[in-house]
Formats: sequence, C-alpha cells, structure tokens
Amino acid sequence: VRLVESGGGLVQPGESLRLSCTASGFSFRRYDMRWYRQPPGKERELVAGISAGGGTTNYADSVKARFTISRDNAKNMVYLQMNSLKPEDTAVYYCNSKVQVGPTPLEVWGQGTLLTVSS
Repeated sequence: VRLVESGGGLVQPGESLRLSCTASGFSFRRYDMRWYRQPPGKERELVAGISAGGGTTNYADSVKARFTISRDNAKNMVYLQMNSLKPEDTAVYYCNSKVQVGPTPLEVWGQGTLLTVSS
C-alpha cells in the first residue's frame, strides 16, 4: 500500500502548479482521497478531499477558489491543481487515504512533496 507524491518545487507568487499522487497496493477507486500540507514550523492541515467516485470535493477555506482536487481512477492518481499561489502556501504537501487492507483499516501517507512559493 503506497502513495507517492510528485510535482512540488519553487514557484513565484501568483503562479500555478499541479501536484500528483500515484496510489498502489489497494483498490484506489473505492476510497476517498485527501491532500494535507504542513507549513514550516506548523501542524499538518487538511487542504482538500475528494470522494471515491470524484463527485464530491471539499476544501479548506484558505484555498477555496484557488485549488482544485481531482482524480483519475483509471490511472490510480489524484491531483491538486494550485493557482494564484501565495507565500503562505509554502509547505510539504501529503497525499492521504484511509483504506481497508483485508480486515485491517490503514491510514496511508505519502512521503510528501515540498512546495515553496517565493519571489
């Protein structure tokens, strides 16, 4: 069971970037997916979530209208499109899901990808 994020980097304020998360080892299409972030020196926070079928999404107030979460169940991937980036979006971004592996519930985290927004 694995999640691998990619796409982070250094961008300037106002620019856009898309993060990707590749899932493996579980039935991806059955589970809700989430993006979290952890800014430097702060606690991890929920950024966005998407239902298993992709029909329902939710966002933190701080990113509404700027970020869009989406998924491709055929590719076992979830994305986070980030527009109008601000310095306060600087964080390590993590992909997350709560899955069932046989009889065992499991919360899965990726290793994270760093986004730095700076001029």
